Amino acid sequence: MRAKHMTKLAAGVALALSQLTLAGTEPYFTPLTGSAPVTLPNSAEEINEPWVVPAGITQWNLTSLNEVESQAQQSVVRVPGLGTGASMFDMIAFDDQGEFIFIPHETLVGAGVSRYDIANDETTVIFNGDLGGLEGDWSNDWGAFDPSTWTPKGTLLLAEEWSGTGRVMEVKKPLADPAKDIGLSELKHIPKVAHEGLRFSKDGKTLYFVDEWNSGSIYKAVFQNPNNYQQTAQIFVLKVDAYAGEAADYYYEPGNAGQPRTGAATWVPMTNKGGHPLTSVDPFKPGPSNDPRTSDDPRGGRPAADELGATPYGRPEDIEVGTLASGNEVLYFAATSEAAVYAVEELGNNKANVTLFAKEAVTPKNVGFPGTSGVMNSPDNLAQDADGNIYIIEDAPNGSSTGGDVWFARDVDNDGVAESLDHFLSIRVDGSEATGMIFNPANPDQFAIAVQHPDSTDLDQVPNGQGDAVWMFDISGADAP
Repeated sequence: MRAKHMTKLAAGVALALSQLTLAGTEPYFTPLTGSAPVTLPNSAEEINEPWVVPAGITQWNLTSLNEVESQAQQSVVRVPGLGTGASMFDMIAFDDQGEFIFIPHETLVGAGVSRYDIANDETTVIFNGDLGGLEGDWSNDWGAFDPSTWTPKGTLLLAEEWSGTGRVMEVKKPLADPAKDIGLSELKHIPKVAHEGLRFSKDGKTLYFVDEWNSGSIYKAVFQNPNNYQQTAQIFVLKVDAYAGEAADYYYEPGNAGQPRTGAATWVPMTNKGGHPLTSVDPFKPGPSNDPRTSDDPRGGRPAADELGATPYGRPEDIEVGTLASGNEVLYFAATSEAAVYAVEELGNNKANVTLFAKEAVTPKNVGFPGTSGVMNSPDNLAQDADGNIYIIEDAPNGSSTGGDVWFARDVDNDGVAESLDHFLSIRVDGSEATGMIFNPANPDQFAIAVQHPDSTDLDQVPNGQGDAVWMFDISGADAP
């Protein structure tokens, strides 16, 4: 079993290994057979063991809103008047030494980033907005920080999704103390979209990202100078060669029904190498995340992609980058509305091949094990372990009688098509979703994951509620099948 015999890797080496090793291990655990029933807010389960897990896997709390707000020396983002949406822990990121966890906050306004010091068990806000977005003033405010990622050069990127104006921000000194010295600036040459996934290529020269929309596109930025993200990048958008639909329409609308969204594909340039747009629409235009078919103020990346005939997908969300058995780089992305995950194999010269990696209606579950009644109905986040295996984290059900799930995508032959979805975790916190699952670069047997917008975040409804939280897991004791 991989988990019991993996050597603990030196800090930084594990991160490189996770980007270079091939996926394709058998499951190292016995899969679950059903989704967990949710419990009442602030139940003993929420406070002590919010996930149902396979035998031998352990979990423990790192931090929560309740813990931070009970101690004067700590701080965390909580926006007044937003109820369960007051803090919105989202896609967390480790630093490359595995010593800190960065927590982006997906709030309507006042979004920011909190830094959790693992050794000292202390959370600190390193920056957040001034709430000016309530009046339409985003000059010193941010909204819906969803993705975050540690960069190859030791900075932190995060970006706005459904609120704000579609900006990607860089924290140049994310470990600075005091926090006021972090150095914050916008990457103005990245198209404005509803950002969800942000991940770098193995060589660190390319940033992949998506537009979280029901006609959302897949993008990449190739930096002229990978040591300075503030300089120009050339932007590309993905088009399946045989696709001939209506790029501006939703993926399921008549103009797109039956159109291919897998197969041979091309990265179509949106800008030239100098970063100047090749479209009549300005892809860098800021604005709300509105539909360009019905609004005159949408963020520019979306209509620019439509102009180029980019292939639309159903709410692309998180991204992971790995390596296939062919030796080629692969980009995985979740399409939430489609209950699917796609794989984009890079072939060189801006050519690619798109495959359906996993889908609820297509991929069998728990192959070789007892079956599960669980359903992968809203794949949102993705994670990758040090062996390159992909984990799929659901967005939903968000408060139904059963919790959302995490799935181990078994791709033993590593061809970009999973042979099985093995039921890995199930959350039982009322009103919540799991988000931000990420493996520790200093200890490949551990991963962190957040509980977002549980009912217990709303203190008016749940006094002394635990609220949004971050948990750590250890898989080294998992019982081998």
